[in-house]
Amino acid sequence: MIEPRLSAEMKIQTLLRLVNQNGGFGTVLKKGDRISGSLLIQCMEKGQNPRLLENMPSLDGRPNWQRIWPQDTDNARELSEYLAQRFRFDPDIWLIELDIPDAERLIAEMGQ
Repeated sequence: MIEPRLSAEMKIQTLLRLVNQNGGFGTVLKKGDRISGSLLIQCMEKGQNPRLLENMPSLDGRPNWQRIWPQDTDNARELSEYLAQRFRFDPDIWLIELDIPDAERLIAEMGQ
């Protein structure tokens, strides 16, 4: 039996609201498929130290957020090129930017 799940758009709205309530800033940088698009979340603190997270499949179906761009990068062009490549491969991906301390904790609390 297929279990119902939230649409990508609903997950994003929930996450942005949670970040806002905790004093941070979140925005959609690229829209993907409203229903089933996957999410890339770019986490920052005061515009610095970008980290890119993606929800990887897990055997039990629970969220499994992994850092896919943990490199310290002063070269924003490298990250932009990586993202452009991902968008060419999967145009349904959403890109969300969160600027808040401990964004990873908030994402985990959301329990997508």
